[in-house]
Amino acid sequence: MIVRALGLVALGWCLGFAAFMLLLPRPLDGYTTDAIVVPTGGAGRIDRGIALLEAHQARRMLVTGVAPGVRPIDLAHEYRTSPALFACCIDLGADAVDTRTNAEETKAWVAAHGYRTIRLVSSDWHVPRAKMELAAVLGPKVTILGDGVPSSPRMGTVVNEYNKLLLRRVALWLGVGL
Repeated sequence: MIVRALGLVALGWCLGFAAFMLLLPRPLDGYTTDAIVVPTGGAGRIDRGIALLEAHQARRMLVTGVAPGVRPIDLAHEYRTSPALFACCIDLGADAVDTRTNAEETKAWVAAHGYRTIRLVSSDWHVPRAKMELAAVLGPKVTILGDGVPSSPRMGTVVNEYNKLLLRRVALWLGVGL
């Protein structure tokens, strides 16, 4: 009986993981939002956010999880974009250290600006959990669109991310912080 139950759990995990892999979000084109949120930590995220901002797909962008001491001019040079764009339209958040604190930092920023729609730009494998964390803190009054930056992560990274997604989903369902 226990072996069957463990087998069902393993089968459920495998089917869920397959669905997770098949449904990774792609870049989202043709949608305009009030703002863009980019958590640091993956290649192509900030580039994608800047490109969307320059294409007028949003009015403002938050880069959350920036290392303390990083200045807008530093990022403007690193990403070869106009310092004026950073001055007018890009905010840097240095209080977040992980996906959950990215969500908390974003919540404060969204509330301060009164945004109702945001585009979450992150690595394709990271969007589902980041979007879930954002939805948990922002509530139903803010629409979140996931914009996945294509990547080629190692299998271990994806398995780890899927497990984190499952654990956080259960924790949120149970109302515990983990």
